[in-house]
Amino acid sequence: MLSPYPGVSMQLPADFSRRHARAEYSESMPPASAAGTEPGRYTAAALHRRGQRLRPREQVASLSAGSAAGRPPRFACRRLVSRSRSGCCRRRGHGMSREVLWQPSDERLRHSQMYEFMQRVARKHGVAAEWEALRHWSIERRDLFWQELLEYCGVEPSRPAKQVVAGEGMLGTVWFWGMQLNYARQLLRFSGKQPAILFENELGRQAVTSRDELRTLVARCAAGLRAAGVKRGDRVAGLLPNLPETVIAMLAAASLGAIWSSCSPDFGVRGVLDRFGQIEPRLLFVADGYSYGGKLYDSLERVREMLPQLESVQRVVVVPHLNTRPDLAGIANGVHWQDFLGPEATAAELTFEEVPFDHALFILYSSGTTGVPKCIVHGHGGTLLQHLKEHRLHCDIREGARVFYYTTCGWMMWNWLVSALGSGAAIVLYEGNPAHPDAHRLWEMAERVGISVFGTSPKFLGACANAGIRPGREHDLSALRAVLSTGSPLSEEQFRWVYREVRQDLQLSSISGGTDIISCFMLGNPILPVYAGEIQCRGLGMDVQAWDEQGRPVIGQKGELVCTSPFPSQPVGFWNDADARKYRAAYFEFYPGRCVWRHGDYIEISESGGVIVYGRSDATLNPGGVRIGTAEIYRVVEAMPQVVDSIVVGKRTPDGDEEVCLFVVLREGGTLTPGLEKEIRERIAAAATKRHVPKYIRQVGEIPHTISGKKVEIAVQQVLHGQEVKNRDALANPQALDQFKSVL
Repeated sequence: MLSPYPGVSMQLPADFSRRHARAEYSESMPPASAAGTEPGRYTAAALHRRGQRLRPREQVASLSAGSAAGRPPRFACRRLVSRSRSGCCRRRGHGMSREVLWQPSDERLRHSQMYEFMQRVARKHGVAAEWEALRHWSIERRDLFWQELLEYCGVEPSRPAKQVVAGEGMLGTVWFWGMQLNYARQLLRFSGKQPAILFENELGRQAVTSRDELRTLVARCAAGLRAAGVKRGDRVAGLLPNLPETVIAMLAAASLGAIWSSCSPDFGVRGVLDRFGQIEPRLLFVADGYSYGGKLYDSLERVREMLPQLESVQRVVVVPHLNTRPDLAGIANGVHWQDFLGPEATAAELTFEEVPFDHALFILYSSGTTGVPKCIVHGHGGTLLQHLKEHRLHCDIREGARVFYYTTCGWMMWNWLVSALGSGAAIVLYEGNPAHPDAHRLWEMAERVGISVFGTSPKFLGACANAGIRPGREHDLSALRAVLSTGSPLSEEQFRWVYREVRQDLQLSSISGGTDIISCFMLGNPILPVYAGEIQCRGLGMDVQAWDEQGRPVIGQKGELVCTSPFPSQPVGFWNDADARKYRAAYFEFYPGRCVWRHGDYIEISESGGVIVYGRSDATLNPGGVRIGTAEIYRVVEAMPQVVDSIVVGKRTPDGDEEVCLFVVLREGGTLTPGLEKEIRERIAAAATKRHVPKYIRQVGEIPHTISGKKVEIAVQQVLHGQEVKNRDALANPQALDQFKSVL
């Protein structure tokens, strides 16, 4: 294959093709075209002249001319905000009223890294110290922005880039051409006795790994990998719970230039084979088992069943989790974790294989609910830079912070969490049921550990609200500065619950992106206010727009989420996609003749610059030809105290129309009475429109979810239409689909 790095061998399998394989670049390639940065180009006045008016949200972070001279910033939009009778702020204008639930104090704003970075860019590049000016500059001058971010975050490549941006377009751009670096080196650059990993599981086990101990263990694991013949470009796979050993194994593989891929141990045999079978790992890390909800599950029996079908695996390393010394009988080429690690003397040999910016680091997988999962490859540099941007600027994570996200190793949020080590933070790992023995479990941990950034999901927050707990009153959460939520849209009521029952002074960030980009398109911002039901902003460097059915960008209307400019964390490509056909079809062919990334989310960009997510485009309802996002119904139904969970899908009619079908799970002992059904219909009609009101409402025992907790509307829709659901092993509870065969 052709390499975008002249003279540098990628040392990857012949069947792997990056998206840039078709292009060659010469030493003399001119810089990618970009707008100039003449003084005054990125000011409020200039943006207004160009039709990019600063909206109220953007004016909140608009700093006065005097702020650069050291005077406190003035907030232009405070005259637009009034205090409501209930005590919350409401924004005026545009014929609407949205609650302002939080805005940073002047002191917190000035001490944020986003503010610091904005001032730095203003001084060096003549960009106005205003949020919207910074956002536009980060897109239009991406060559300057990403280089500035690299320097601000202290990334020190072993060989600097000859050119930050080479080539053109979403499929032709190469980032940091000529650079050599290693993701693991950046994550392990902090040393000392301070905690790097704080771990606990639902069974009560706790462990702390210091920075120095982490470096030592990574060196020893890397020595074991080298002794097993693992080299640059080889795949190393993990079928593991969320353990410190999982982080250690990943960093060790990355340090060698090998490619890491992991699955949660609750995947079925078919689900694991559909993933690892495609990438042919050379070495496999597994745990002897895991626990969930107080029950113990053996993993080794499934490992014995799948190994004969993973012919590429030459060594199996068994990590003890439930047993001190697991039984390796029947596991070919099996070895215990402690025996696999190199001797402690190898700790001084912590070395790193320096690789090109786009060298493969991770292989993640699509959900697989509609077929064999796609194997999505992400690179060292793009993953590192994007995560540093999101952690440091958008989440204000800094050295010494303690960052938690409830996740499994089969979800991209695990990769995102581990990258916080690169900001000098300690990562908090939790393994098990987040509500075992009760809904206080994670809040108790947050108090005990002193978590500063708490990552979760709407499902967990809804469960806490339904359980009637009040975390802020029952636990000391004084260390908590931010709550993050992803996996599905966060409802307005859930926004309010967090500020009412968790803490008033914190940044609540609903974030949205995905496995496809191993990061976020929209997320939080420490210098902007939080409005109920809205994601605060689009990410820096991410040219996110909402397009209508004619492919026109719209504001204040629902549309398809598209990204119209390249960004470093685009996938390097798909595995086993030699001509990049699958990669192009997945994201770039929805709008013929226009090479833009179509993400598959149905969104609205508000007049204030925030983003509302209405659900997946392929799950969008279409009764009478009117598109309705599923989240519009979930927000109403799941705010009702009687409802524990729900799913809404469209069912085709003989005349080609579509009927809305809502299925609800009620509290234990609850029954869908005619009165409750009437109340659901009335609430949906009042909060949305009459078109949103379902034709059918049915009670079911459980809602099918993926292993990462996402509703599977398409699978339910397929069952209703009598179609086969492929790859049921991708679901956490595939048996839940059976009830939909006769529910209507």
